[in-house]
Amino acid sequence: MPDGAPGGRFGALGPVGLVLAGGISVQFGAALAVSLMPRAGALGVVTLRLAVAAVVMLLVCRPRLRGHSRADWGTVVVFGIAMAGMNGLFYQAVDRIPLGPAVTLEVLGPLALSVFASRRAMNLVWAALALAGVFLLGGGGFDGLDPAGAAFALAAGAMWAAYIVFSARTGRRFPQADGLALAMAVGALLFLPLGIVESGSKLIDPVTLTLGAGVALLSSVLPYTLELLALRRLPAPTFAILMSLEPAIAAAAGFLILDQALTATQSAAIALVIAASMGAVRTQVGRRRAKALPE
Repeated sequence: MPDGAPGGRFGALGPVGLVLAGGISVQFGAALAVSLMPRAGALGVVTLRLAVAAVVMLLVCRPRLRGHSRADWGTVVVFGIAMAGMNGLFYQAVDRIPLGPAVTLEVLGPLALSVFASRRAMNLVWAALALAGVFLLGGGGFDGLDPAGAAFALAAGAMWAAYIVFSARTGRRFPQADGLALAMAVGALLFLPLGIVESGSKLIDPVTLTLGAGVALLSSVLPYTLELLALRRLPAPTFAILMSLEPAIAAAAGFLILDQALTATQSAAIALVIAASMGAVRTQVGRRRAKALPE
């Protein structure tokens, strides 16, 4: 439908607004999760987020359990493991380092995936730019950040790359959001014992449970829904570029909600990683368009 048509009254700003709203929801949900960690612990918060989100998604999607092959179930299980690992490692990171730097390090996973998938010399420039940002962020050796927190964030980035790969594979094997709902249930079941061991009865405290539900809605249910709606009208490359803004949104959420101010050097580092992510995506898009042109 043309942008000027009545049904497309929002034009190009409609899906872009949905993606940005989803990003804001995710990062402010992460900020809420950090504030909840003193009550429930990092593993407890992940458990609440995955469990509540899984229940909501299963009730909404009502995925069909029969008629799937062993390969289908294998894919969705690995997707769930990647989702659980991504969340668990990231929450361990933000328990130790500020939200903005944590997301900046985490986004290196998808950036590396984009660079390796493209295999163009130009991507070496973007990789170098990202590494320069990481060097600045770590103060030349991560003296300004907790090393364990930085390591957890980088590991979360690797799991994010795996999440992207298996999300696509799951989407091809399961209709609508059925695969996502099942994978989320897998992740919740994996984390439930860890959350119980760390937090025990704290998980069913009414206040903790309510805040955990808020984290689940802000960080999982709402953004996934908004992104799904946006991707129906927004090209995937544009979506990827908008997702590159996540570190900036995270830094803003950390400042507004958690009073986590960034130094000028850290702000410059985040800007470099965002620029590298956008550049890598645009380079990959240019390569695809060149291949599509007739000889």
